Amino acid sequence: MGDVNEIGSNPATPRPAFVAPTPPISAPPSQFHSPSLSRSPLLSSVDHIQPANKTPKNSTPRIRTPRFITPLGSPIRRALQLTRLDPHDAWLPITESRNGNAYYAAFHTLCSGIGIQALVLPVAFTILGWTWGIINLTVAFIWQLYTLYILVQLHESTETGMRYSRYLQLCGATFGEKLAKWLALFPIMYLSGGTCVALIIIGGSTSRMFFNIVCGGTCTAHPPTTVEWYLIFTSAAVLLSQLPNLNSIAGVSLIGAITAIGYCTLIWVISVVEGRMPGVSYNPVKGSTQVIRIFDVLNALGIIAFAFRGHNLILEIQATMPSDEKHPSRVPMWKGVKVAYTLVALCLFPLAIGGYWAYGQNIPKDGGMLTALYAFHGEDTSQFILGLTSLFVIINALSSFQIYGMPMFDDMESKLVRRMKKPLPWWLRVIFRAMFGYGCFFVAVAIPFLGSLAGLIGGIALPVTLAYPCFMWLKVKKPKVFSPTWWLNWVLGVVGMALSGVLIAAGIYVVIDTGIEVSFFKPH
Repeated sequence: MGDVNEIGSNPATPRPAFVAPTPPISAPPSQFHSPSLSRSPLLSSVDHIQPANKTPKNSTPRIRTPRFITPLGSPIRRALQLTRLDPHDAWLPITESRNGNAYYAAFHTLCSGIGIQALVLPVAFTILGWTWGIINLTVAFIWQLYTLYILVQLHESTETGMRYSRYLQLCGATFGEKLAKWLALFPIMYLSGGTCVALIIIGGSTSRMFFNIVCGGTCTAHPPTTVEWYLIFTSAAVLLSQLPNLNSIAGVSLIGAITAIGYCTLIWVISVVEGRMPGVSYNPVKGSTQVIRIFDVLNALGIIAFAFRGHNLILEIQATMPSDEKHPSRVPMWKGVKVAYTLVALCLFPLAIGGYWAYGQNIPKDGGMLTALYAFHGEDTSQFILGLTSLFVIINALSSFQIYGMPMFDDMESKLVRRMKKPLPWWLRVIFRAMFGYGCFFVAVAIPFLGSLAGLIGGIALPVTLAYPCFMWLKVKKPKVFSPTWWLNWVLGVVGMALSGVLIAAGIYVVIDTGIEVSFFKPH
């Protein structure tokens, strides 16, 4: 009888002469890399289980593992549970490529974590004052950083071997599909689609200001109208949105992150260098009645909450990374998040504190620091600096449009991919993304006052950021009852949901009481 080759350092175990040697078992690989170059959702023949001997054609088919998923846990459990995985994910924009790393994660997180909403933070300080403004901003930053950590840890489950590549998927697995749609669908869709609408309004308006700065009154050409500037910005955003997947826009996110840091730094540095405005006051603005004061404070808290958006994209960003048992994706993802949010803190806190110091109660409620820069320092600041700041805002808005639009592209394409059972052709992707972009343009023209609802929107989006992750951790990890972790997550979750309810009520009351300029189809 021939020798049997054994892999390992131990000597071969003697076998009785009548027992046939057991063929070696090859388990599914623990690492599946990105299918970015191949549109097939299944692994090639070398990537799945290979029995030692050929089996008849009518035998049980070999188990194939989708390359878009990174199974965790024991090989046997992985093999048994692979039937639950969805192969269509390899054809969708978020999970089509898994070549990401900690650098890409930092770029995406930073681009989505800093935005125009940060420029409105001094408005919240006019209500809260110095002490409570800084305290609430610090608490909100630490709170959202903790829930961010929770989401990174929950991205992949060691129990089921699944990776939850979308926020709504994790909600569905935790709370059930029906409840998840009621709780999270609207806030998540708004944080994607609504943000894109706001970016068109901001990008178009800033493009008009940039044109006026560059021209300086010397241009003979008739300047475009506001609607035309919206259309120009939207066309540029739609053209850039044709990049296929989330990994492919890593360079775009890097540019967006650099420009966001650039304009945030320029704005607060110019405001501080130019000095405090004459007659500046730091006394908190108080309403005429106690009820109005309470709702004003709650609306200010909503503005702070809205500054920390972006949690609806964390799972999607982490989904672009490879993962295995020895090198789980949560390790490089958390490294990228720590770097990104260190820079976020270095932008948000100086903006809020420096802006309030420079302008006090004079800070414009509509536009915040950006409007204050042009209104108070448009004459005594270099036109080059003003133009550069405007250009940074435009580029950042274009870049942010891509990362916030990607979940919407993914959702639209997933419905057709599941029906067709094959990847979308390129021309259909172009149509879908153009439809989304110009649909946002229509909403931006129809509802140009959307940016005035920052407090209300912050209340609607707050559970996604501060509450749901705590309940997910309790449901999935099941910490010991009455342990410190159990208490922490229950308190944060309940307080987050209660705060969301009162912020929504306060936002509605403030809108009704103070009024906003409702100008449908009349962008300024």
